[in-house]
Amino acid sequence: MTMASALVPGGSTEYARQGNPTWESFESVLGALEGGRALAFSSGVAASAALFDLVPIGAVVVAPRHAYYGTIAQLVERDRRGQVQLRLVDIDNTPQVVEACQGAALLWIESPTNPALQLADIETIARAATQAGAAVAVDNTFATPLRQKPLELGADFSVHSASKLLAGHSDVILGAIVTADDRAHAALEKRRTVLGAIPGAMETWLAVRGMRTLHVRLDRAEANAKELHRRLSDSRHVVYSRYPGFGTIIAFEVAGGAVAAQKMTEQSDIITYATSLGGVESTWERRRRHPGEPESVPEGLIRLSVGIEDVEDVWIDIQNVLAAVT
Repeated sequence: MTMASALVPGGSTEYARQGNPTWESFESVLGALEGGRALAFSSGVAASAALFDLVPIGAVVVAPRHAYYGTIAQLVERDRRGQVQLRLVDIDNTPQVVEACQGAALLWIESPTNPALQLADIETIARAATQAGAAVAVDNTFATPLRQKPLELGADFSVHSASKLLAGHSDVILGAIVTADDRAHAALEKRRTVLGAIPGAMETWLAVRGMRTLHVRLDRAEANAKELHRRLSDSRHVVYSRYPGFGTIIAFEVAGGAVAAQKMTEQSDIITYATSLGGVESTWERRRRHPGEPESVPEGLIRLSVGIEDVEDVWIDIQNVLAAVT
């Protein structure tokens, strides 16, 4: 790990804001997994902001109605300022997305979406967007390159909050973008340097450490998620349970509505009440407790990020709080 902030003139990197060997280690691993060249950023939001900076002033951006709040908040603010024209779509409605891409400069895809877990037909809409002249970016945070490779499906960019499953231990704030386009890579690298949205050496080192166990963690947490989804779907206390068929995230709604859902997330013994996700520990929260969450997200929806604990222990915890609040 290289912690130096002052580098030697004449070397591969003369100024620490321009590069660091530890960043490059993380970028080489992620790039190989995604099939492109990666750039690390200080956070997932910093990564998406750098990408949005490449959109021409006043151009159209198409994005999911249900998506990570930090992404939509950026786009809404840029729309308000006249920097972009934002078109929100239901990303699982392929004809609607294809139509919205006409005249667009960028199609932003989340699949699965956060928190509704809607799935996009990435290959079809990416092809349509490309034909319409739009660049295509996919937030691949929930899927990871072990379950989905956006560049192989026609996307120009794969974007990550590496704080989540990639690093996997809830001790890192980090973002990344992967692209196979050298010109786009150079433009993004310039934005990172100019804006100072650079990662720390410690953060990237921790992310590399975490990615060494990604396949093991993901397999275990995914198996847990599938089993918990099955049991939640059969529970009389649960209105519905959504699971996209892969990954570690479940969205479900309890019979008691918002009050019961909020109490449930606050009373568990094993599952941590927290907003972040993708770590080895299970976490959950009621999403509509955040004022910026879309009104179309049910008040009682709980997003559960499943960890690697013993599934029976997690299920007992869920049963106990369900019985207490419904």
